Amino acid sequence: MTSTMPDDVAAAIEHCAAVIRDGSRSFALAARLFDRTTLNAAVSLYGWCRHCDDRIDSAGGEAAAAERLEELRRRTLDALAGWRQSAPAFIAFQHVTAAYGVPHHYPLELIEGMAMDARGQRYETLDDLLLYCYRVAGTVGLMMTHVMGVSDEKALSHAAAMGTAMQLTNIARDVIEDHERGRIYLPLSWLAEAGVPPEELALAARRRELASLARRLLAVAHDYYRTGDAGLRYLPLRSACAVAAARRIYAGIGGRVLRRKERAWDGRTYTTGPRKLALAARGLGQVAATLPRRVAHPWSAAPIRSVWRFSP
Repeated sequence: MTSTMPDDVAAAIEHCAAVIRDGSRSFALAARLFDRTTLNAAVSLYGWCRHCDDRIDSAGGEAAAAERLEELRRRTLDALAGWRQSAPAFIAFQHVTAAYGVPHHYPLELIEGMAMDARGQRYETLDDLLLYCYRVAGTVGLMMTHVMGVSDEKALSHAAAMGTAMQLTNIARDVIEDHERGRIYLPLSWLAEAGVPPEELALAARRRELASLARRLLAVAHDYYRTGDAGLRYLPLRSACAVAAARRIYAGIGGRVLRRKERAWDGRTYTTGPRKLALAARGLGQVAATLPRRVAHPWSAAPIRSVWRFSP
C-alpha cells in the first residue's frame, strides 16, 4: 500500500539522511544497497537513534543525563502512541514504527540501554556487557528486520546477534575514547584477570594488556557475527546485501584493531574508502553464496506497509 507522504515527514527523512551522511560513513555506504523504500526507513531509525544518543552524550553530568533520559523516554512513548511530533528525528521515527509495525518494546529497550550509559554503569561480567550491547544495538537489528519485512523468530535472533557484534567491535575500537568520557565497557572481571585497575586502562603502559583484552572481546564479536551471518538468508536480496556489506565493514574495523595491536589506540582506527568498498564487495559475495538456497526455498514475508516514496 502506498500513500502520499506529508511534507513534514519528507523533510524529516531528508534531515535523517543528512545525519547519517555526517555521522556514519560506513553505514551510509552500506545503506546505499537498500532499495529506496527500505533506505528511507533505515535512515529514519538511524536519525532517531543518533538524536537520542547525542542528547545523552552531551548532557554534561549524570543529573543532566538522567533528566534528558526521562525526556527522551516520554517523547518516545508519545511518538509510539501517535501524538504529533515536532522534532525531525521523532517525526521520522513515529512514521517508520507505525508504517512497519515495529514492536514498541524494541525502542523502549534501547532507551533502557541509554539509561545504563546515563548512570555510568560498568559491567562486571561478559553477560552484563552483552545485555548492554543487546539493548543499544541488538534492538536496532530487530527494528531493522521488521523494516525489511521479516518477523520470523529465527531471523530476529540472528539480527540481534549482528547488532551485538557491531557494538562489541565499536567498544574494542573506542576503549580509550570512552575511558576519557568516564565510561568503561570491558568487563571488570576481565580487567581483574589481566591485572589492570580500571583507572589505568587508558595508560600507555597498559597497551599490551589492552590489546589482549581487545583481542578477547573481538573473538566474542566474531562468534556473534557468525550467528548474524546465518540470518542473511531470511532477508530480501537487496537488504541482505546491505546488511552483509555493513557487517564486513564493521568487522574490518575490528580486524584493523587486531593488526595494529598496541598501536590501535594511537589514533582512531578506521577503514579507508577503497578498503570499505573491498569489504562491501566481500559482503556481496557472501550473499551470492546464498542464491542456490534462495532459489530452492524462495523468501517470503508479510506484506510491507509503506509510505516511503520520498528520495532524500
